[in-house]
Amino acid sequence: MSSKPRPVALIAFDGVQVLDVTGPAAVFGAANDAAGYAFYRLHILSPQGGPVTSNCGLAVVTAPLASVRPGALDTVLVAGGSKRGLRALAQDAAAQTWLRRACARARRYGSVCTGAFALAACGLLDGKRVATHWEATDILGRTHPDVEVDANALYVEDGNVWTSAGVTTGIDMCLALVARDLGDAVANAIARRLVLYARRPGYQSQFSTVLAAQEKADSPFAALVDWIRTHLDEPLDVAALAGRAGMSPRTFHRRFTDALGETPARFVETLRLDHARDLLCTTLALKTVAAQTGYATPGQLSKAFARRFGVSPGLFRAMQGDATA
Repeated sequence: MSSKPRPVALIAFDGVQVLDVTGPAAVFGAANDAAGYAFYRLHILSPQGGPVTSNCGLAVVTAPLASVRPGALDTVLVAGGSKRGLRALAQDAAAQTWLRRACARARRYGSVCTGAFALAACGLLDGKRVATHWEATDILGRTHPDVEVDANALYVEDGNVWTSAGVTTGIDMCLALVARDLGDAVANAIARRLVLYARRPGYQSQFSTVLAAQEKADSPFAALVDWIRTHLDEPLDVAALAGRAGMSPRTFHRRFTDALGETPARFVETLRLDHARDLLCTTLALKTVAAQTGYATPGQLSKAFARRFGVSPGLFRAMQGDATA
Protein backbone atom coordinates (compact mmCIF):
# COMPACT_ATOMS: atom_id res chain seq x y z
CA MET A 1 0.00 0.00 0.00
CA SER A 2 1.32 3.44 -0.97
CA SER A 3 1.61 5.80 1.99
CA LYS A 4 1.75 8.91 -0.17
CA PRO A 5 -1.05 9.65 -2.68
CA ARG A 6 -0.07 10.47 -6.23
CA PRO A 7 -1.07 14.07 -6.97
CA VAL A 8 -3.15 14.58 -10.12
CA ALA A 9 -3.93 18.05 -11.50
CA LEU A 10 -6.92 18.74 -13.75
CA ILE A 11 -6.59 22.17 -15.35
CA ALA A 12 -9.80 24.14 -15.88
CA PHE A 13 -10.63 27.68 -17.06
CA ASP A 14 -13.64 29.86 -17.82
CA GLY A 15 -15.55 28.13 -20.62
CA VAL A 16 -14.25 24.67 -19.72
CA GLN A 17 -16.24 21.63 -20.85
CA VAL A 18 -17.53 20.41 -17.50
CA LEU A 19 -17.39 16.69 -18.39
CA ASP A 20 -13.72 17.07 -19.31
CA VAL A 21 -13.15 17.83 -15.61
CA THR A 22 -15.82 15.82 -13.82
CA GLY A 23 -15.37 12.65 -15.92
CA PRO A 24 -11.67 12.19 -15.09
CA ALA A 25 -12.27 13.39 -11.53
CA ALA A 26 -14.92 10.70 -11.06
CA VAL A 27 -12.53 8.02 -12.35
CA PHE A 28 -9.67 9.01 -10.04
CA GLY A 29 -12.03 9.35 -7.08
CA ALA A 30 -13.55 5.94 -7.77
CA ALA A 31 -10.03 4.50 -8.05
CA ASN A 32 -9.36 5.51 -4.47
CA ASP A 33 -12.56 3.78 -3.36
CA ALA A 34 -11.80 0.64 -5.39
CA ALA A 35 -8.21 0.49 -4.11
CA GLY A 36 -9.38 0.95 -0.53
CA TYR A 37 -7.05 3.85 0.18
CA ALA A 38 -6.14 7.28 -1.23
CA PHE A 39 -3.95 6.30 -4.16
CA TYR A 40 -4.58 9.65 -5.89
CA ARG A 41 -4.86 13.17 -4.53
CA LEU A 42 -6.86 15.31 -6.92
CA HIS A 43 -6.25 19.03 -7.55
CA ILE A 44 -8.73 21.02 -9.67
CA LEU A 45 -6.76 24.08 -10.78
CA SER A 46 -7.23 27.18 -12.91
CA PRO A 47 -4.94 30.14 -13.66
CA GLN A 48 -6.41 32.42 -10.98
CA GLY A 49 -8.32 29.93 -8.84
CA GLY A 50 -11.84 30.40 -7.52
CA PRO A 51 -15.04 29.44 -9.34
CA VAL A 52 -14.78 29.09 -13.12
CA THR A 53 -17.90 28.95 -15.25
CA SER A 54 -18.15 25.97 -17.56
CA ASN A 55 -19.53 26.20 -21.10
CA CYS A 56 -22.90 24.91 -19.85
CA GLY A 57 -23.14 27.43 -17.02
CA LEU A 58 -22.15 25.18 -14.13
CA ALA A 59 -19.44 26.58 -11.86
CA VAL A 60 -16.38 24.54 -10.96
CA VAL A 61 -14.49 25.44 -7.80
CA THR A 62 -10.75 25.57 -8.42
CA ALA A 63 -7.50 26.39 -6.67
CA PRO A 64 -4.93 28.67 -8.37
CA LEU A 65 -2.12 27.06 -10.35
CA ALA A 66 0.37 28.81 -8.11
CA SER A 67 -0.96 26.92 -5.09
CA VAL A 68 0.68 23.70 -6.32
CA ARG A 69 4.40 23.43 -7.03
CA PRO A 70 4.97 22.31 -10.65
CA GLY A 71 7.38 19.63 -9.52
CA ALA A 72 4.94 18.13 -7.02
CA LEU A 73 2.59 16.52 -9.55
CA ASP A 74 2.49 12.96 -10.83
CA THR A 75 -0.09 13.56 -13.59
CA VAL A 76 -1.20 16.79 -15.30
CA LEU A 77 -4.27 16.87 -17.56
CA VAL A 78 -5.66 19.96 -19.31
CA ALA A 79 -9.40 19.96 -19.98
CA GLY A 80 -10.99 21.22 -23.18
CA GLY A 81 -13.62 23.88 -23.62
CA SER A 82 -14.61 26.98 -25.52
CA LYS A 83 -12.33 28.60 -28.08
CA ARG A 84 -12.32 31.83 -26.09
CA GLY A 85 -11.34 30.05 -22.88
CA LEU A 86 -8.57 28.06 -24.54
CA ARG A 87 -7.27 31.18 -26.26
CA ALA A 88 -7.12 33.00 -22.93
CA LEU A 89 -5.27 30.08 -21.36
CA ALA A 90 -2.80 29.96 -24.25
CA GLN A 91 -2.15 33.71 -23.93
CA ASP A 92 -1.68 33.63 -20.16
CA ALA A 93 2.11 33.79 -19.82
CA ALA A 94 2.14 32.74 -16.16
CA ALA A 95 -0.14 29.77 -16.85
CA GLN A 96 1.98 28.71 -19.80
CA THR A 97 5.15 28.87 -17.73
CA TRP A 98 3.54 26.82 -14.97
CA LEU A 99 2.31 24.21 -17.49
CA ARG A 100 5.73 23.83 -19.09
CA ARG A 101 7.40 23.33 -15.71
CA ALA A 102 4.70 21.00 -14.37
CA CYS A 103 4.62 18.81 -17.47
CA ALA A 104 8.42 18.65 -17.70
CA ARG A 105 8.59 17.27 -14.17
CA ALA A 106 5.46 15.12 -14.07
CA ARG A 107 5.56 11.39 -14.69
CA ARG A 108 2.95 11.92 -17.40
CA TYR A 109 0.82 14.70 -18.79
CA GLY A 110 -1.85 15.20 -21.39
CA SER A 111 -5.23 16.60 -22.29
CA VAL A 112 -8.90 15.86 -22.67
CA CYS A 113 -10.64 16.94 -25.88
CA THR A 114 -9.50 20.37 -27.10
CA GLY A 115 -7.22 20.82 -24.10
CA ALA A 116 -4.56 19.65 -26.56
CA PHE A 117 -4.50 23.20 -27.97
CA ALA A 118 -3.24 24.58 -24.64
CA LEU A 119 -0.44 22.01 -24.52
CA ALA A 120 0.42 22.58 -28.17
CA ALA A 121 0.68 26.32 -27.55
CA CYS A 122 3.39 25.52 -24.99
CA GLY A 123 5.28 23.32 -27.44
CA LEU A 124 4.53 20.32 -25.23
CA LEU A 125 3.10 18.23 -28.07
CA ASP A 126 5.78 18.81 -30.70
CA GLY A 127 6.82 15.54 -32.31
CA LYS A 128 4.00 13.68 -30.54
CA ARG A 129 1.05 11.73 -31.91
CA VAL A 130 -2.09 13.07 -30.25
CA ALA A 131 -5.87 12.89 -30.23
CA THR A 132 -8.42 15.66 -29.93
CA HIS A 133 -12.10 16.17 -30.72
CA TRP A 134 -12.91 15.20 -34.31
CA GLU A 135 -14.17 18.71 -35.08
CA ALA A 136 -10.77 20.16 -34.14
CA THR A 137 -8.32 17.69 -35.68
CA ASP A 138 -7.77 19.65 -38.90
CA ILE A 139 -7.34 22.94 -37.07
CA LEU A 140 -4.85 21.47 -34.60
CA GLY A 141 -2.83 19.96 -37.44
CA ARG A 142 -2.78 23.21 -39.43
CA THR A 143 -1.93 25.51 -36.53
CA HIS A 144 0.66 23.17 -35.03
CA PRO A 145 2.36 21.31 -37.91
CA ASP A 146 4.91 19.70 -35.57
CA VAL A 147 2.10 17.76 -33.91
CA GLU A 148 0.93 14.48 -35.48
CA VAL A 149 -2.85 14.41 -35.07
CA ASP A 150 -4.63 11.06 -35.04
CA ALA A 151 -8.09 11.98 -36.30
CA ASN A 152 -9.71 8.69 -35.33
CA ALA A 153 -8.41 7.39 -32.01
CA LEU A 154 -10.37 7.75 -28.78
CA TYR A 155 -7.12 8.38 -26.94
CA VAL A 156 -3.42 8.14 -27.71
CA GLU A 157 -0.44 7.29 -25.52
CA ASP A 158 2.87 8.54 -26.92
CA GLY A 159 5.61 8.12 -24.37
CA ASN A 160 4.50 9.95 -21.25
CA VAL A 161 1.95 12.04 -23.16
CA TRP A 162 -1.71 10.96 -23.05
CA THR A 163 -4.35 12.78 -25.09
CA SER A 164 -8.01 11.97 -25.64
CA ALA A 165 -10.70 12.91 -28.10
CA GLY A 166 -14.02 14.51 -27.27
CA VAL A 167 -15.66 14.76 -23.86
CA THR A 168 -16.51 11.23 -22.62
CA THR A 169 -13.30 9.78 -24.05
CA GLY A 170 -11.53 11.44 -21.13
CA ILE A 171 -13.17 8.77 -18.99
CA ASP A 172 -11.80 6.02 -21.25
CA MET A 173 -8.31 7.49 -21.13
CA CYS A 174 -8.34 7.91 -17.35
CA LEU A 175 -9.54 4.33 -16.93
CA ALA A 176 -6.49 3.30 -18.95
CA LEU A 177 -4.28 5.43 -16.70
CA VAL A 178 -5.76 3.77 -13.62
CA ALA A 179 -5.35 0.34 -15.20
CA ARG A 180 -1.67 1.14 -15.76
CA ASP A 181 -1.28 2.17 -12.11
CA LEU A 182 -3.55 -0.25 -10.26
CA GLY A 183 -4.36 -3.01 -12.75
CA ASP A 184 -7.28 -3.99 -14.95
CA ALA A 185 -9.35 -5.37 -12.07
CA VAL A 186 -9.55 -1.94 -10.44
CA ALA A 187 -10.28 -0.20 -13.76
CA ASN A 188 -13.02 -2.72 -14.54
CA ALA A 189 -14.53 -2.22 -11.09
CA ILE A 190 -14.62 1.53 -11.72
CA ALA A 191 -16.28 1.02 -15.12
CA ARG A 192 -18.97 -1.10 -13.47
CA ARG A 193 -19.47 1.48 -10.73
CA LEU A 194 -19.86 4.26 -13.30
CA VAL A 195 -22.31 2.05 -15.23
CA LEU A 196 -20.28 2.19 -18.42
CA TYR A 197 -21.30 -0.09 -21.28
CA ALA A 198 -17.68 -1.08 -21.83
CA ARG A 199 -14.13 0.13 -21.34
CA ARG A 200 -13.22 1.44 -24.77
CA PRO A 201 -9.65 0.92 -26.04
CA GLY A 202 -7.72 3.87 -27.42
CA TYR A 203 -7.48 2.46 -30.96
CA GLN A 204 -11.27 2.48 -31.30
CA SER A 205 -12.56 5.12 -33.68
CA GLN A 206 -14.25 8.29 -32.40
CA PHE A 207 -16.99 7.48 -34.89
CA SER A 208 -19.30 4.67 -33.76
CA THR A 209 -20.46 2.75 -36.82
CA VAL A 210 -23.72 1.85 -35.12
CA LEU A 211 -24.38 5.37 -33.80
CA ALA A 212 -23.60 6.96 -37.17
CA ALA A 213 -25.87 4.46 -38.91
CA GLN A 214 -28.73 5.06 -36.48
CA GLU A 215 -28.32 8.80 -36.97
CA LYS A 216 -28.44 8.52 -40.77
CA ALA A 217 -30.96 5.75 -41.15
CA ASP A 218 -34.72 6.01 -41.12
CA SER A 219 -36.58 4.11 -38.41
CA PRO A 220 -36.73 0.64 -40.05
CA PHE A 221 -32.98 0.64 -40.74
CA ALA A 222 -32.14 2.04 -37.29
CA ALA A 223 -33.86 -0.97 -35.72
CA LEU A 224 -32.19 -3.30 -38.20
CA VAL A 225 -28.75 -1.86 -37.42
CA ASP A 226 -29.24 -2.59 -33.74
CA TRP A 227 -30.37 -6.14 -34.55
CA ILE A 228 -27.33 -6.73 -36.77
CA ARG A 229 -25.02 -5.61 -33.96
CA THR A 230 -26.32 -8.37 -31.69
CA HIS A 231 -26.40 -11.12 -34.34
CA LEU A 232 -22.96 -10.88 -35.92
CA ASP A 233 -22.41 -14.63 -35.57
CA GLU A 234 -25.37 -15.40 -37.84
CA PRO A 235 -25.66 -15.38 -41.67
CA LEU A 236 -26.20 -11.75 -42.65
CA ASP A 237 -26.41 -11.80 -46.42
CA VAL A 238 -28.58 -9.37 -48.37
CA ALA A 239 -31.40 -11.87 -48.76
CA ALA A 240 -31.62 -12.49 -45.01
CA LEU A 241 -31.46 -8.79 -44.13
CA ALA A 242 -33.94 -7.85 -46.84
CA GLY A 243 -36.38 -10.42 -45.51
CA ARG A 244 -36.07 -8.98 -42.01
CA ALA A 245 -36.66 -5.47 -43.40
CA GLY A 246 -39.67 -6.67 -45.40
CA MET A 247 -38.23 -5.71 -48.78
CA SER A 248 -37.04 -7.42 -51.90
CA PRO A 249 -33.23 -7.89 -51.96
CA ARG A 250 -32.85 -5.38 -54.79
CA THR A 251 -34.94 -2.70 -53.12
CA PHE A 252 -33.27 -3.32 -49.76
CA HIS A 253 -29.75 -3.06 -51.23
CA ARG A 254 -30.58 0.24 -52.92
CA ARG A 255 -32.40 1.83 -49.98
CA PHE A 256 -29.86 0.66 -47.38
CA THR A 257 -26.93 1.96 -49.45
CA ASP A 258 -28.67 5.30 -50.03
CA ALA A 259 -29.48 5.70 -46.33
CA LEU A 260 -26.17 4.63 -44.80
CA GLY A 261 -23.69 5.48 -47.53
CA GLU A 262 -22.29 1.96 -47.90
CA THR A 263 -23.52 -1.40 -49.07
CA PRO A 264 -25.05 -3.90 -46.62
CA ALA A 265 -22.07 -6.23 -47.10
CA ARG A 266 -19.54 -3.50 -46.33
CA PHE A 267 -21.53 -2.35 -43.30
CA VAL A 268 -21.78 -5.87 -41.86
CA GLU A 269 -18.06 -6.43 -42.44
CA THR A 270 -17.24 -3.20 -40.58
CA LEU A 271 -19.26 -4.25 -37.54
CA ARG A 272 -17.75 -7.72 -37.59
CA LEU A 273 -14.18 -6.49 -37.83
CA ASP A 274 -14.66 -3.83 -35.16
CA HIS A 275 -16.03 -6.52 -32.84
CA ALA A 276 -13.17 -8.86 -33.77
CA ARG A 277 -10.70 -6.14 -32.85
CA ASP A 278 -12.23 -5.87 -29.40
CA LEU A 279 -12.28 -9.67 -28.91
CA LEU A 280 -8.62 -9.92 -29.92
CA CYS A 281 -7.78 -7.90 -26.82
CA THR A 282 -9.08 -10.81 -24.73
CA THR A 283 -7.63 -14.31 -24.36
CA LEU A 284 -10.17 -15.92 -26.69
CA ALA A 285 -8.71 -18.25 -29.30
CA LEU A 286 -8.71 -16.96 -32.88
CA LYS A 287 -11.13 -19.75 -33.84
CA THR A 288 -13.58 -18.51 -31.21
CA VAL A 289 -13.17 -14.88 -32.31
CA ALA A 290 -13.92 -15.93 -35.89
CA ALA A 291 -17.03 -17.85 -34.85
CA GLN A 292 -18.37 -14.99 -32.72
CA THR A 293 -17.94 -12.49 -35.53
CA GLY A 294 -19.51 -14.57 -38.28
CA TYR A 295 -16.44 -15.95 -40.06
CA ALA A 296 -16.49 -19.63 -40.94
CA THR A 297 -12.75 -20.07 -40.36
CA PRO A 298 -9.87 -18.19 -38.73
CA GLY A 299 -8.36 -17.87 -42.21
CA GLN A 300 -11.37 -15.96 -43.51
CA LEU A 301 -11.21 -13.61 -40.52
CA SER A 302 -7.46 -13.10 -40.95
CA LYS A 303 -7.83 -12.23 -44.63
CA ALA A 304 -10.60 -9.68 -44.00
CA PHE A 305 -8.83 -8.23 -40.95
CA ALA A 306 -5.54 -7.72 -42.78
CA ARG A 307 -7.30 -6.18 -45.75
CA ARG A 308 -9.09 -3.66 -43.52
CA PHE A 309 -6.45 -2.84 -40.89
CA GLY A 310 -3.17 -3.71 -42.62
CA VAL A 311 -2.03 -6.19 -39.95
CA SER A 312 -2.88 -9.78 -39.15
CA PRO A 313 -5.04 -10.60 -36.11
CA GLY A 314 -2.01 -12.21 -34.47
CA LEU A 315 0.16 -9.14 -34.93
CA PHE A 316 -2.64 -6.86 -33.76
CA ARG A 317 -3.04 -8.94 -30.61
CA ALA A 318 0.71 -8.82 -29.96
CA MET A 319 0.77 -5.04 -30.45
CA GLN A 320 -2.06 -4.56 -27.93
CA GLY A 321 -0.28 -6.82 -25.46
CA ASP A 322 2.86 -4.71 -25.77
CA ALA A 323 0.83 -1.53 -25.26
CA THR A 324 -0.71 -2.74 -22.01
CA ALA A 325 2.31 -4.52 -20.58
